[in-house]
Amino acid sequence: MADAYYPPVGFYFQVNVGNMTGANEGAFQEVSGLSYKLGIKEVPEGGENRFVHKFPVPAKYENLTLKRGVLTGSSIISWAQTALGQFTFTPATVVIYLMDENSSPIITWNFVNAYPVALKVEDLKAQGNTIAVESLELSYDYFTKS
Repeated sequence: MADAYYPPVGFYFQVNVGNMTGANEGAFQEVSGLSYKLGIKEVPEGGENRFVHKFPVPAKYENLTLKRGVLTGSSIISWAQTALGQFTFTPATVVIYLMDENSSPIITWNFVNAYPVALKVEDLKAQGNTIAVESLELSYDYFTKS
């Protein structure tokens, strides 16, 4: 009898941003934006009013958003602040690994030429009891999945 298949869990993942390593640099609590969509160009035909021709155009990629608790001395955040504050961009490859129960990657997404476009720290509230969370939004050329 064949082994039963169980879909992978979505909470066990690892993120690598370029060659920026260090304690907790890849520990993010949320990753979003793993999507793309083909565009459509509509072209009306002269004299034909019942429909328009629809042609595919290259895919549009959603920005990648990484969220985690605020870290002091983070090389990833320093990279983002340099890009956003000094307008000095150094694109990096971002790799996201979805892990199995043995800590082995089962799916890998590679984001090519990623660079920061937004950095946000969630609101600080005296009456709340949550950790301070920062969000880093990245734009990129394209991604591959393996």
